Amino acid sequence: MKVKKILVSQPKPSSEKSPYYEIAEKYGVELDFRPFIKVEGLTAKEFRQSKINISDFTAIIFTARTAIDHFFRLCEEMRVTIPDTMKYFCTTESIALYLQKYIVYRKRKIFHGNTGKLDDLLPALVKHNKERYLFAVSDVHNGESNILDKHKINYTNAVMYRTVSNDFGPDEKFDYDMLLFFSPAGIASLLKNFPHFEQKDIKIGCFGLNTAKAVKEAGLRLDIEAPTSKAPSMVAALDEYLGSDDNKE
Repeated sequence: MKVKKILVSQPKPSSEKSPYYEIAEKYGVELDFRPFIKVEGLTAKEFRQSKINISDFTAIIFTARTAIDHFFRLCEEMRVTIPDTMKYFCTTESIALYLQKYIVYRKRKIFHGNTGKLDDLLPALVKHNKERYLFAVSDVHNGESNILDKHKINYTNAVMYRTVSNDFGPDEKFDYDMLLFFSPAGIASLLKNFPHFEQKDIKIGCFGLNTAKAVKEAGLRLDIEAPTSKAPSMVAALDEYLGSDDNKE
């Protein structure tokens, strides 16, 4: 069955130059952008229940812009003043630059990796092994902090936001030929919204090993997977599939 309508479980691109739109025009397919999950920040009251005192820490680890937003929001709500001596460790340069939204970047001690992986930050973390690190995470952080344990980094996980299902309304149509997912939480949300979901001819694509694992554990068929050597991105994998013999009438 030829794919004509695709649900991309991410927010709609802010730019009209998104490669997704190029794919839509190239193959004449309809794309809907509709996240299956959304992020909610913990309230100050909820965070206090963790008994974590932000002022006890001398450095912070960020792996996402969302973590930065909720960290500074909670600090403001709890009237916590961040000292100028605080050090910031980010897994990418773009995440580090996002700190400019809240601090004077050039006057702070900021370190960043290049790959987006926590192990890329290890040399900097180990070099500053006297710091007391606060690791800002979500409620579904995937155990990446194990690498910090291995290298005996003095850190504390601080859950500051949660991932919840973005429920479909009763009047929302669900007539897609293909569904694209980017996290295990998206698969969980699909099954929560549609507990009697039957895949049949619907194609499912995903990004990341953990998401692929969630698809298979849910008993669903995985038709498209990224990243691969041929398709480093979801867009590339989609382009490859739509142009293949598998996508025929």
